[in-house]
Amino acid sequence: MTPVPRIPHNDFGVLTPPALGDWDPTLTVTVVIPAHNRQDTLDLTLAALSAQSYPADLMDVIVVDDGSAVPLRLPALAPARTRLVPSPEGGWGRAWAVQTGLDLATGEIVFVLDADMVPHRQHVEAQLRWHHLAPYLVVLGWIDFTPAETLPTPHEVRESLESGTEAKLFPLSPHRHDWAEQIIADHDGLRTAPSSLATRVHVGATASYPAALLRSIGGMDTSLVLAEDTELGYRLTQAGAVFVPDPESRAWHLGLPTAMREFAALKRYNDPYVADRVPYRRYLRTDHGRQWLVPYVAATVPPGSYEDVRATVDGLLAGSLPDLAVTVPAPWSSLTAARRSPLTDPDLDLRLIHATFEHDPRVRLTDEAALRDPLAMAPFRLLVPPGWVPGKDTVERLVARLEDGDAGALSVALDETQDGVVVARLERTSALSRAALVARPGDRLDDLLDDLFGLEWLDGASWGFKRRPRTYPPRRRPVPEHDLLLAQRDKEILRLRNRTATLRAELAQLRRQAGKADRDAARWREKAETWRQKAVALSRAQNRTVLKRAARRVRNLAFPDN
Repeated sequence: MTPVPRIPHNDFGVLTPPALGDWDPTLTVTVVIPAHNRQDTLDLTLAALSAQSYPADLMDVIVVDDGSAVPLRLPALAPARTRLVPSPEGGWGRAWAVQTGLDLATGEIVFVLDADMVPHRQHVEAQLRWHHLAPYLVVLGWIDFTPAETLPTPHEVRESLESGTEAKLFPLSPHRHDWAEQIIADHDGLRTAPSSLATRVHVGATASYPAALLRSIGGMDTSLVLAEDTELGYRLTQAGAVFVPDPESRAWHLGLPTAMREFAALKRYNDPYVADRVPYRRYLRTDHGRQWLVPYVAATVPPGSYEDVRATVDGLLAGSLPDLAVTVPAPWSSLTAARRSPLTDPDLDLRLIHATFEHDPRVRLTDEAALRDPLAMAPFRLLVPPGWVPGKDTVERLVARLEDGDAGALSVALDETQDGVVVARLERTSALSRAALVARPGDRLDDLLDDLFGLEWLDGASWGFKRRPRTYPPRRRPVPEHDLLLAQRDKEILRLRNRTATLRAELAQLRRQAGKADRDAARWREKAETWRQKAVALSRAQNRTVLKRAARRVRNLAFPDN
């Protein structure tokens, strides 16, 4: 049996796909086409599929009619192994229709293609060549948009593919998936994209998946009628998938998608659903204290003494990263209501833990995890041994450290005992899944994680971990009466000291004001004396003038002829 290739991070560059037309396919593929009221474009999609370069005997097609107003029909020009099925009752929408096709698919690869796509001749082959190299690849087609105001006939589409002129079949629209293509270009074709970013380019209009991988995560989330591609891409990432966009797998998209025509309305609708299911979208989770369906960090605290478990869980819940859920796995179902001695019960610690956290929605007391448990889809998993308490920002800092290098795991050494090293551990879910997909007999998990994503050891004390206090939960003893009196006296002394300081400040202010008043009074007295002297001088000058006038009048009376 050929070993499964080991792809680090999203670097599919370690694989070498064969040239188109120069290899021998062996994998079977089922093409699933969800369709709703698109008979005219569906006819062109099926015509293009009938002229694919991938061997017809390895390909079958399932068209799922998602409640079309006028029931769809299969056209004359379609692949030989094509069938039309109605979407079953109980749901509706694209995700429901795709899941219907997945349930019926027999191919080793499931190829999802929308009913408004016209694939080029080598579209299916280009994607399937990658699936022959590794069983955990999600391959994405390359989309060109066209206004498609006038549609060709199905025969014209087939003839165009057979003659190799399908690139000129439609006028090219200037619209593109610019954001996705930019991410791909900025990260060497997506090879260097971190886990949280690579998942964002998953657009389901043309994408192919290993059927086993898709089924292992439960298929589509049929509770969604929009944003199902975004949610599926996230879960595939956590399952260890590698995303491969192939520019040689080209297809025409007839008309513009809803995301381009009604971006604001679509975003307004999608955001609440995406926020609840995709923790990577941190900008959608800015409401401090909110609880989400899928947490950012799923922490596990193994069972231990009541005090140890409570201290560790309390520390986790009180941290600066509120987007966290805690699981305490233990045989909770063994706690029966049968008569027992309450204080000598051998399960006493479990009962006390259960009583403490039974009604806290952030803490789950469970015997084992389910396949589609939302906590299993958290992007980070944290294991903390009971009795060790993280600092307030410990978890947040550890996650940031792991994200900085898109690393696989952080092992935090807490203590060394005769039984070995006590370790807290933060792991990337996608890295664990990848390691499981490529593991060979005899492989050590840590060696695989280090090879695929990187593993780092850290010192617990430097990252804020401490042992719990000897007494936990901490309890306050009654304060002795003399201590209360002493505290009251100290408080009164402090009050009087503050009052004295205030009075001194007021006195100093009054003294400053009094000094200023004295200076002002002296200045005014000086001015008054000056004004008095000026008045006396003026009075004297006026008196001399009056005397001179009187003397002239007397002379005039005495000597009138002079």
